[in-house]
Amino acid sequence: MYPDFPFDPSHSDKAQGAYWVGPRDLAGDDGRLYDAVADTLADFGWTSLTIVRGRREPDEAPQDRQVLRSIILHINPDTLRWAQWVLADEPFHLGELPIAWHVSARADTSSPLAQWSAYFTLEVPGEAIVDFLFALDARDQPAVQLAGPEPVLDAVTAHGWLRDIDRPGTGAMDPTFASHISLGEVPPLIQDADPRALTVGADEAGPAGWQAWAEPVPGSPCLWAASFGSSVPHDLVTVFAGTLSSTAPVLRRVLPESTRHRLLRAPAG
Repeated sequence: MYPDFPFDPSHSDKAQGAYWVGPRDLAGDDGRLYDAVADTLADFGWTSLTIVRGRREPDEAPQDRQVLRSIILHINPDTLRWAQWVLADEPFHLGELPIAWHVSARADTSSPLAQWSAYFTLEVPGEAIVDFLFALDARDQPAVQLAGPEPVLDAVTAHGWLRDIDRPGTGAMDPTFASHISLGEVPPLIQDADPRALTVGADEAGPAGWQAWAEPVPGSPCLWAASFGSSVPHDLVTVFAGTLSSTAPVLRRVLPESTRHRLLRAPAG
C-alpha cells in the first residue's frame, strides 16, 4: 500500500477476492502503486533511499522527532535516471490530484539537473508506469529523442482508441470518451530543460508535451492524470500509451469507486 499516506475508504472494494478487470485505463492502481513500481525498480537494481526532512529540538529523543516531509528516491546505477515517490512530500497537483511518482532523466553526470521529467498521480494503472520505466531502464541514452510523436497515437489507435476529430494529429481518446492522451501545452511546474520554455512570451505557446488523463464523467473529478515534459522521448511515451490502452485485462482486488460500474470483471481463480 502507499507509504506515509492516509488510507482512503473510497478504495475499499465491496467485492471479495481478485478479478480480471478491463478496460485497464479505468481499472485504477489496485491500491498498490508504490509497491508495484518500487518492486520493479528493485528488480532493475536501482538503489532506494529515504529522504526525511523534519524539525528536531536539542536533547529531543529520536521517537519524538517531528517529520515534516519525506520522499523515497530510487536511482539507476548510472545515476542518469531516477524515480521519486513524492506523495508524502506535499506534491503539486495534476487534474486536482496529488502527484505520486516523479520520474526524471539527464543526459550525462556533469549536470545535476534533469533533462526531462514525467509525473503520475494515484490510480494511473501501475502496469503502464512499470513498462515506461522498463523502457527507460533499457535505454542507453535516456535523454535523447529517437523518434517523432506519431507512434504515440498509433499505439492507442491500434487498441481501438479514436483520434480526436478536431486534432487528429495530436490527440486521441478511448471509445467511451473517458480517457484521453494529447500533445499540447504543458501544465505549470512541469520540469524540463528545453531552453525554449524560458524564452516563451506571455501570449506564446511553449514546447508541447504529452498529457494523459481519465475523466469518467465530463466535468467530474479526474480518476488519474499523467504529464510528460516536452523533452520526454516520444518512444517512452509510446510504451506508456500502448500499455495503458491495451485490451488485455489486469488483475485487481481494489476497484476505483468512480469507475467500478463501468468495469468488466471475471473472478481470478
